[in-house]
Amino acid sequence: MIKLKYLTLFLFLILGSHSTFSQLGFSHEIGAIVGPVQFRSDFGVRADEGTNFGNSGFGIGIVHYINFSYRADCNCYSTDTFFNDHFKLRSEISYNKTNLSHYGQWVDREGPNGDLKNHTGEANNFDIGMQLEYFPLSIRSFQGFAYRVAPFFSLGTHYTSYNPKAYSSKPGGIQNPTNYDDYGWAAESVNPASGSTWSVVTSIGARYKLTPLSDLMIDLRWQYYFSDWIDGLNHNNASNKHNDWLLWLNFGYIYYLD
Repeated sequence: MIKLKYLTLFLFLILGSHSTFSQLGFSHEIGAIVGPVQFRSDFGVRADEGTNFGNSGFGIGIVHYINFSYRADCNCYSTDTFFNDHFKLRSEISYNKTNLSHYGQWVDREGPNGDLKNHTGEANNFDIGMQLEYFPLSIRSFQGFAYRVAPFFSLGTHYTSYNPKAYSSKPGGIQNPTNYDDYGWAAESVNPASGSTWSVVTSIGARYKLTPLSDLMIDLRWQYYFSDWIDGLNHNNASNKHNDWLLWLNFGYIYYLD
């Protein structure tokens, strides 16, 4: 369930932007997104196919757009500038979840760095943020059905609230520090504590014009977190060189409000 405070913040963000930009006459769009997530973390072997596909989950979200190309106050197009005809401002609140396990050559080995199949985890992340979307083709022409497909690129930042979980099937579970000796980790390498951080988000996608007031969307996202604790694991060895990140292929439905 989406945390109430983040939903409240998102609604405040939307209402604030709606009030501000409505005074300028710009129109608005709202939609929903959903799709599979690949979570790239300290679980498993980096660049391993089993890890990438095994540590997959899902994401859902609500999105809002400021459409600069159209004026709601007069039902007419806005001033014909490059920015108005090629950019949209996207606000989003989203949630993604991934069950995490270790995959690769170290999983079944005994002793240090071995027996990792006993250690599993879970990534749970709430996001709120903004992205600026660039459409190489004319937004006006797309809205007028000059073409049915409009590709776009986006870049932005999100504030992430993470709540990881960690499990061990060994005696004493994750509370037993001797269990980490078998993995070659320090006991503090596992810390499923909640926290928050910022992340950078970029994506490539396309819209399909369904009706005059609705679009379908596909969007492939790369999101890089400014923390290595999103998965509750930071074992600080040679195989752990980067912060956590994810790939999210989402599908969406967008409706034009005015």
